[in-house]
Amino acid sequence: MPKPTTDYFERLGALVAIDNAAARPTRSILEAFSGVEMATIPIGTAEDLETAVSRARAAQQGWAQQSPAERAKVLKKFSELVHSNAASLMDIAQAETGKARSYAQEEVIDVALTARYYATHGPKMLAERKVQGMLPGATKVRVRYQPKGIVGVISPWNYPLTLAVSDAVAALLAGNGVVIKPDSQTPYCALALAELLYEAGLPPALFAVVPGPGSVVGQAIVANCDYVMFTGSSETGAALAEQAGRRLIGFSAELGGKNPMIVTANAKIDHAVEGAARACYSNSGQLCISIERLYVDKAISDEFTEKFGDFVRNMKLGANYDFSVDMGSLASAAQVETAEAHVDDAVSKGATVIAGGKRRADLGPFFFEPTVLSGVTDEMTCFRNETFGPVVSVYPVDSTDEATKLANDTDYGLNASVFAGSSEEAQAIAEQLRAGTVNINEGYAAAWASTAAPMGGMGISGVGRRHGEEGLLKYTEPQTIAEQRFIGIDKAPGVPKSVYRAVTPLAVRSLKFLPGR
Repeated sequence: MPKPTTDYFERLGALVAIDNAAARPTRSILEAFSGVEMATIPIGTAEDLETAVSRARAAQQGWAQQSPAERAKVLKKFSELVHSNAASLMDIAQAETGKARSYAQEEVIDVALTARYYATHGPKMLAERKVQGMLPGATKVRVRYQPKGIVGVISPWNYPLTLAVSDAVAALLAGNGVVIKPDSQTPYCALALAELLYEAGLPPALFAVVPGPGSVVGQAIVANCDYVMFTGSSETGAALAEQAGRRLIGFSAELGGKNPMIVTANAKIDHAVEGAARACYSNSGQLCISIERLYVDKAISDEFTEKFGDFVRNMKLGANYDFSVDMGSLASAAQVETAEAHVDDAVSKGATVIAGGKRRADLGPFFFEPTVLSGVTDEMTCFRNETFGPVVSVYPVDSTDEATKLANDTDYGLNASVFAGSSEEAQAIAEQLRAGTVNINEGYAAAWASTAAPMGGMGISGVGRRHGEEGLLKYTEPQTIAEQRFIGIDKAPGVPKSVYRAVTPLAVRSLKFLPGR
């Protein structure tokens, strides 16, 4: 299957929200498998972002006046278009990131499922509702949800389809406009989805793609939008949150993770081995919720480590636009250098390489073998720091209590995984873990793909949640409208104020006898 064509890139490039784009300076976009330029993209400026926000504001007024059900029709059609264009979307995701096709397919499915979920269930979440008033019968209260206005999305390179749109569809359904700065390595994934949103009926100004450096366009998003959604590193997230705080605008972020997996003594070893491989090496380990720490009970750790090492050594690497390989390349030279540096540092300080550990320049410039380490200790860089690559460490433990304690010994708290002998045991362990999501008998996908449930991190792994009701209502301003009828708060017809004030405390206390009070 071929990589995307020149015509495809030209068609998508015409969709950038940059005036006179053909006359602008450009950046090279490399095919990750080969490191060769396959396209260029105009470089946006702060002024381009400001123009996009201005146009989005004008379009958003009419969009917000439509009912959620009307807006949902666009998202439903978009979901179907994603399915019908799956092949080309997988091609562009592979081309820009180097990921194996199975993980590009995960992205496509996720985008379609998330859009469909919010289109189906979002209107009910956004519906005006009545709530209990202060005085039964006399205080009528309703709660409604107004859009924030313009939501700025700053999306990363590792899942450039999913993370360009999974947050945006919720913001759009809530009645907002969206201005997005995709990562500079992967702008065409965002543009490919923009094309389908426009085809589904969304006015182009409501999903404006402004490529450019984070130091320019990203900063302009924080300075001009009404809400910011960021996915990336904890360090950058903290800086953006501070800037958003100074403007008193809403901010949500999914950030880094050093995610643990616990394998108990009575777990099915072969099942845990296969699950660990998927959890650790999905997207070549370049996934915020992938696993980098394996805590395995000593009763089975030798057998587990031997089988896991064999499994990893037999994984097939390749630069193929089909489903014939298990793991693709990393996305850039920087990612390879980080993985190599973490492995070299660990080995120099006494760690053992069980499998992998080397660059594979014979396959392409950004290939690095899936790697398993043992004997990793606290003074090694990869012990606490996120590698964000295909490097995982195995730690034998004496008990489940020790595994849980070590799993929680981190500033991160994004995702975790448990493989145990019984559901009851696994559930009990899961409840002790400080992580926003915990997967049982799986590494990450069970929680991520359950779009009705909130997804996000604790600690320095994030602020707020995506998915579920939380992932939609964060893009709204709840408004309470309370109407007082018949009697006032401080008086009643025909009752002297002194009497009314005297009986008010007794009346308020008596409310506890009413249903729901």
